[in-house]
Amino acid sequence: MGVERARFWRRAHRFVPLDADAPAIANLAFGADAADSLGVFDPELKRQLLRAAPHYTARDFLLFDPLTEPPPADVPEECHRCGALNGRGSQVCYVCHAPLVMRTRYDVWYDALITAYVGERSGINLGAHYADVLKWLPSLRPYRARPADAGEEFHDTVYAVTHVVYTLNNYSQYRLSPRLLPQEFEFLKTNLKAAIAGDDADMLGEFMDSLRAFGVTTRDPLMRAGMEYYLAHQHADGSWGDTREKDIYLRYHPTWNAVAGLSEYNWHSEGLSFPEVRPLLERWVTEGN
Repeated sequence: MGVERARFWRRAHRFVPLDADAPAIANLAFGADAADSLGVFDPELKRQLLRAAPHYTARDFLLFDPLTEPPPADVPEECHRCGALNGRGSQVCYVCHAPLVMRTRYDVWYDALITAYVGERSGINLGAHYADVLKWLPSLRPYRARPADAGEEFHDTVYAVTHVVYTLNNYSQYRLSPRLLPQEFEFLKTNLKAAIAGDDADMLGEFMDSLRAFGVTTRDPLMRAGMEYYLAHQHADGSWGDTREKDIYLRYHPTWNAVAGLSEYNWHSEGLSFPEVRPLLERWVTEGN
């Protein structure tokens, strides 16, 4: 099924449009990377992406420049009233003048981390190298957000932590040493039950999947609690999440993560997707950052 979808995607995306902006180029790079992973290649689209990407900056792709600044707190969310995207620092929507809500630093950073990861894997630089974004991880520590806090900071902290795991273990290819990421490991263990209490099947899967990457097994009481939640909340059609949800992403992603949370992996070995960042991780541990 994956190969069939990759071939379908390749047929629909043969060229980089002349008016493609940075988000469009990044989306094409994400799709091409997924198709490549399934063995469905298009060297011509790759050449076009390699030519197009350098026309845009890190701020165009990542919303900040990790070479010169930490993850910012002045990036507004999409306007809740009209859906417009507004520039950094904007307080009111330039289209409908509605007040804007700022994205958290964690949200901006983990989006940039994923984009840089795909760029690094595909050989198409999407604004910065993976290590350029990862180096700001200590600026997000310690993780102070709590489940009961108002706003999105706890939610975004969870997904920032889990995507550190995913991008460093090549999305479940390698086991990770808790010694290299002690604060992330502790955050996951401390807060997993918050996803169960919040009836959040999507978040729970990311907790469980990430803890498995650190070597936590189904014998652990936390993992057993997660498994019991999933067994008690699966729908008749096999899915998890809100069956009334209209957004396809919010329908499939909780099920995706539930399957991931319940899965056990035949790990290649303990390792890192980008071995060159190991000295950086080890230095942070030594310095207590």
